[in-house]
Amino acid sequence: MLAQQLKTGTKKSHTAAENTKFIASFLGGVVSEENYRELIKDFYFVYSAIEEEFSRIDDSDNKFFDRIIADIDFKELHRVDAIKKDLRYYYGPNWNTLIKPSEACIQYVERIHEVAETDPYLLVGHHYTRYLGDLSGGQILKGIAEKALNLPKGEGLNFYEFDIEDKKAFKQKYRDALDNLPVDTQQVNAIITEANYAFRLNMYMFDQLSGNAGQGFWKVLLGTAFTVFRK
Repeated sequence: MLAQQLKTGTKKSHTAAENTKFIASFLGGVVSEENYRELIKDFYFVYSAIEEEFSRIDDSDNKFFDRIIADIDFKELHRVDAIKKDLRYYYGPNWNTLIKPSEACIQYVERIHEVAETDPYLLVGHHYTRYLGDLSGGQILKGIAEKALNLPKGEGLNFYEFDIEDKKAFKQKYRDALDNLPVDTQQVNAIITEANYAFRLNMYMFDQLSGNAGQGFWKVLLGTAFTVFRK
């Protein structure tokens, strides 16, 4: 079952991401508005890339990959519009002229576009890593951010707001969709490998936010070598 295999196969990466300086501080209630808005800014580019590629492939003539992508592309999960609301709050009405991706974010976005072009099914690993995380641990981070940042009600945290009444039931729906994807054993292993790489790319972004960019870069570089070796 792909959902359980992804959970088990990325467990160490998940723990490593939680132990980065930025996320550990966040979980401890130590997060500044400056760092948080930088995170949301980078997420804008990451989610824009994911949702752009899912839409592009969904509109393509490749029915096999169309089914893989479409089956987990739940519109309720889309984050770009929500992030735009947050960016207007943090950067003002001209936010789109003020923001640019960090070096780590650029590498992340380039990887998303790369696999979308060469092995589209690997996007499943990126989708799982971000969106299921947003519905799970992301909700914990939302509560912490509400207290730490002391934001006006309804402002600055739209990223964590989902139009989903029962998140637990929806997560099961998502896992069921993963389990029913038409992928073989080799593709499953490749998706798990890519999900672990997605975690490394996230960690590189977190490390840049906390000033540990060099450490994050080596994590990603090792992940790249592993991915290339796998192919």
